[in-house]
Amino acid sequence: MTTETAPLPASAPAPAPVWARRAAHAIALCAAPSGLWRIAMASGVHVGYTDRVLREVFGIPGWGIAYVVGLSVLAELAALAPVLLVSDRWRPLSPRVLTPLAWTASGALILMALWQLVVAFTVESQTYMTGGTAQTVWAFAFAPLFAIPALMTAVTWSYAKRNRRRSRA
Repeated sequence: MTTETAPLPASAPAPAPVWARRAAHAIALCAAPSGLWRIAMASGVHVGYTDRVLREVFGIPGWGIAYVVGLSVLAELAALAPVLLVSDRWRPLSPRVLTPLAWTASGALILMALWQLVVAFTVESQTYMTGGTAQTVWAFAFAPLFAIPALMTAVTWSYAKRNRRRSRA
């Protein structure tokens, strides 16, 4: 049994290039280590914080578990959103709406990454960790997040370029 693919209508944009598809999926993979680190923290695995800090600062055990796990789930869902920009089948918003939204998200991600670099090197952000190994593990878990702005910008550029061609035709 052979399956034939129907030709795309003239109004459909060109399919996303392979590199853009890979970049969109890589965004979700970049968010995974930090989410797993947070879930480990919520489940009681020692991640470098004392029990006192977990209790008083993060509310773990208690409401902090729901917050940390919820944050991890929301972050991963947000990291999956760029897959919409390379999808050929499902388009929840028109390109006129989605393109500016994607550029805004790219710009916001760049600003957030720069801000996180500032926060990461302040004294306050390093006072809660117990030792050098914990900080190293934390850095390896959160470092992939800094690739997301560049990946998102590349995926957005590809989406905008493909849809700009369609609007000119």
